[in-house]
Amino acid sequence: MSAYDIIIKPVITEGSMDATQEKKYTFKVAPEANKTQIKKAVEEIFGVDVKKVNVMNFNGKLKRMGRTQGRTAAYKKAIVTLTENSKEIEFFSNL
Repeated sequence: MSAYDIIIKPVITEGSMDATQEKKYTFKVAPEANKTQIKKAVEEIFGVDVKKVNVMNFNGKLKRMGRTQGRTAAYKKAIVTLTENSKEIEFFSNL
């Protein structure tokens, strides 16, 4: 599994953008990825030093289409904290 398979996309919300001042970046990641794999993938893709990784699993929400009921896709989210002397991720600074 390559680094680009682990990091699916960045999460860009008001809360996640406020956390970038504290060098915390939020990504949607592969559900089977663990913290160590996420840390190595972020360091490889963006060339930064990762201090800590927090991971959250989200179940799909219940949705109805007439009589039938289903769920949206489940996903995993990671909040990556960088070290104090690490450079920032340029992708988030341009937004």
